[in-house]
Amino acid sequence: MRLRNSSTDGSDGSQLFEDTSSLGSGSQTGYRTQQSGPHTPGVAGPSILSDPMSNLAMAYGSSLASQGKEMMDKNLDRFIPISKLKYYFAVDTLYVGRKLGLLVFPYMHENWEVSYQQDTPVAPRFDVNAPDLYIPAMGFITYVLVSGLALGTQNKFSPELLGVQASSAFVWLVMEVLVVLLSLYLVTVNTDLTTIDLLAFSGYKYVGMIVGVVAGLLFGRLAYYLSLLWCCAAIFVFMIRTLRLKLLSEAAAEGKLVRGARNQLRMYLTMSIAAAQPVFMYWLTYHLVR
Repeated sequence: MRLRNSSTDGSDGSQLFEDTSSLGSGSQTGYRTQQSGPHTPGVAGPSILSDPMSNLAMAYGSSLASQGKEMMDKNLDRFIPISKLKYYFAVDTLYVGRKLGLLVFPYMHENWEVSYQQDTPVAPRFDVNAPDLYIPAMGFITYVLVSGLALGTQNKFSPELLGVQASSAFVWLVMEVLVVLLSLYLVTVNTDLTTIDLLAFSGYKYVGMIVGVVAGLLFGRLAYYLSLLWCCAAIFVFMIRTLRLKLLSEAAAEGKLVRGARNQLRMYLTMSIAAAQPVFMYWLTYHLVR
């Protein structure tokens, strides 16, 4: 009984050790508050963006990039005028139909001069004599597809062989344009023909090639030869009447007698370009019809 009373009295009396649990939690709270207080930003944050040297370097880099882009566009435009490509694709359905008819039957066409408006040639959709790239591009793609069909009828179709067919046709086209450019340089012809103009005129032969191959697939080899012969004669007349206005002198373009060694060279060059078209047409299609 006495021991119980002493223990009860001891609990109400003075404690042997002071309770410091509340003090400890308070100090820990204060320590946490001190750590989670406002943090002063360092030098590596916004000061980089506000650094004058960084802004100067960014401005200098952007000026160098713009100068490099302008120089590249200027040098590229010397060989292939990229900015003028829109002109060669400004066609419509009426122009395409009239141009295809002119390529197949050029004998009744009289006026071959390109129309100008303030020293600038009008868009192809307004003048059937203007060169374009739509028909050559679509003709090349159609030729590749028809070649695949012809190879399939011979049980020779394969993606590799079709790729060889397309790449060979493209290489021959590029070589033809390069040879013509070299010939114009050697003959010193002062003409307004551009590289894209020559590419367009050289690509018109795909129309006759497609006609010949399709006729051969539908009606046999004799139909291929007859249709190809007609298209070869048509493209020859088309090239002669088109290029003589570009390569020959004004007197020759009007039908007068061509005199002088330089004009004769221009005439021979015109004839050579026109005569090369039937050769390429037969070379790229004879193996497709059996």
